[in-house]
Amino acid sequence: MTESVLEFDRVAIHLGGREILSPTSVSIKRGEFVCIIGPSGCGKTTLLRAAAGFVTPSSGQVTRHGKPVTGPSREVAFVFQDYGRALLPWRTVARNVALALEAARVPAAEQAARIEKVLATVGLSAHADKFPAQLSGGMQQRVQIARCLAQSPEVMLMDEPFGALDAMTRESLQDEVARLVREQGLTVLFVTHDLEEALYLGDRVLALRANPTAEQPSLAALIDVPLPKPREQLSTKEHPEFLRLRRELYHYLGHA
Repeated sequence: MTESVLEFDRVAIHLGGREILSPTSVSIKRGEFVCIIGPSGCGKTTLLRAAAGFVTPSSGQVTRHGKPVTGPSREVAFVFQDYGRALLPWRTVARNVALALEAARVPAAEQAARIEKVLATVGLSAHADKFPAQLSGGMQQRVQIARCLAQSPEVMLMDEPFGALDAMTRESLQDEVARLVREQGLTVLFVTHDLEEALYLGDRVLALRANPTAEQPSLAALIDVPLPKPREQLSTKEHPEFLRLRRELYHYLGHA
């Protein structure tokens, strides 16, 4: 049986006197790609931040390998939606990636080789000396992903990382992230508003509803996505099971 990496044990979160997330329990297994969807204000990002140790649950507990998550860890990387603000404009691509190595106190003599390797992994070797303003949005997001990979994380938390990108760039990065996850054995929690993106990337999809009540808690559905991998933008999205799951999720969210 695959080992669980992250456990949410009846995690509830209240902010400003309002219940953002009602008690929610879910287990994330090693190497699993779990997408979180739901309407605005349903607690998707809040749940992700609790997994990162940025937010303390009002009740319940988040654990990683059975140990309580009490704060950020180098083994957990967070990819933000706003890649422009996540990068330092006065640092080159290589030096932005170096931030993760500097925080981990990797000796300067070892940094160049590791930066070169991770930039090659995301296809940015030719852009190491450029500044963020010289890059497209998709390339800037690749830099942020490269910086996260440089810290050699076990878990990657991604908060709508492709939401601000055009459709073709978004699809390209979806495939790139899927490849990286397969190659590096990462465990991923991925927040998105896009049902098709969730089904295309996820092994499972966790659907949340806004304004939870005792009768209708935050967790609306948790469904498996048994589509074959690697997935392809056209054939996967035309697969009968993909279409069936999309209808199922739409139903859950339509009544969320």
